[in-house]
Amino acid sequence: MAPKPGAEWSTALSHLVLGVVSLHAAVSTAQCTNGHLMCAGCFIHLLADARLKEEQATCPNCRCEISKSLCCRNLAVEKAVSELPSECGFCLRQFPRSLLERHQKEECQDRVTQCKYKRIGCPWHGPFHELTVHEAACAHPTKTGSELMEILDGMDQSHRKEMQLYNSIFSLLSFEKIGYTEVQFRPYRTDDFITRLYYETPRFTVLNQTWVLKARVNDSERNPNLSCKRTLSFQLLLKSKVTAPLECSFLLLKGPYDDVRISPVIYHFVFTNESNETDYVPLPIIDSVECNKLLAAKNINLRLFLFQIQK
Repeated sequence: MAPKPGAEWSTALSHLVLGVVSLHAAVSTAQCTNGHLMCAGCFIHLLADARLKEEQATCPNCRCEISKSLCCRNLAVEKAVSELPSECGFCLRQFPRSLLERHQKEECQDRVTQCKYKRIGCPWHGPFHELTVHEAACAHPTKTGSELMEILDGMDQSHRKEMQLYNSIFSLLSFEKIGYTEVQFRPYRTDDFITRLYYETPRFTVLNQTWVLKARVNDSERNPNLSCKRTLSFQLLLKSKVTAPLECSFLLLKGPYDDVRISPVIYHFVFTNESNETDYVPLPIIDSVECNKLLAAKNINLRLFLFQIQK
C-alpha cells in the first residue's frame, strides 16, 4: 500500500524531534547552544543525572554544556510537533497532537470510563461505547439499603483518612506558637571514597530556636543515578539548647515560586538536648519525575511550617 501524501514527511520530522532519552516526540523542547533538541522531560532527567554523578550536564549529541540558563525553548519545533500525528492510546487512530488530549478525554469511543453508579460502589471500568449497556444492566441501583450501607461505610473510611489530614492542619493553625520560613537546600558531597550527594540548609530561626534541615536521595544508596525510582527524605535538626523538651509538629510544602507537587504530611517529634534530630522522613513528592525536577534545580526551595505543642 502506498503511503499517504505527507506521511513520509511527518515520519521524518517525528524522528528529528524525538527525545534523546525518552525517544518520544517532544511537546516542550529545550535546545542546546549548537541547536540540538531535547524534550523537556529528557532535559530535566539529564540535569538530575549530572547532579547525582557530580558532573557537568552535556548535550547527548554534541557534548556541549547544558543548563537551564544555557538552553532555550524552540517554539517553531514545538508548534510543528503539535501538528504531527500521534496515536490515540485507546482507539489507535492518528490525530494531531494539538487535538489528541481533547479526543482522549471527551470524544474517543474506546476511552476508559466508569459507571455512573460508582458513588454507590460499582467498580466497573470499561470502554465508553459499552457504558450504556452496562448501566442498563448494573445491579447496584437494585441493591437493598443494608447492602448499600455496607458499601458506603467502606467508602467513608477512605474519605475519613483524607479529611483527617486537613482537620489536623486546621487544628495546628489554632496553636498559639506557629512559625514558618522559606528554606533553601544546597547540594554538597560526602567525604567518602565514592562521594554521595546530600543537601543541607543554612541555619535559620523559627519559634526563637535555631534549626537546620538535611536531605538525601534514595536514602543514600550507592548509585541513585542508576535507579529509575528516585525519592528524597529529610531530617530536621535543632541547633539551640533548650531548658525543657520541645514538642513540635512540622511539615514541608513547595515554595511560592516552584511548580513541584508535594502532598502535605505532618510529622511529630519531641526535641531535647540529648535527642535533637529527627529520623529521616520521606519528602512526600508525587513521583520520580517531580524528584528529578528538584534535583535538576540549582537549589531546592521549600517552605517549612513548625507548630509548638503546648502542654
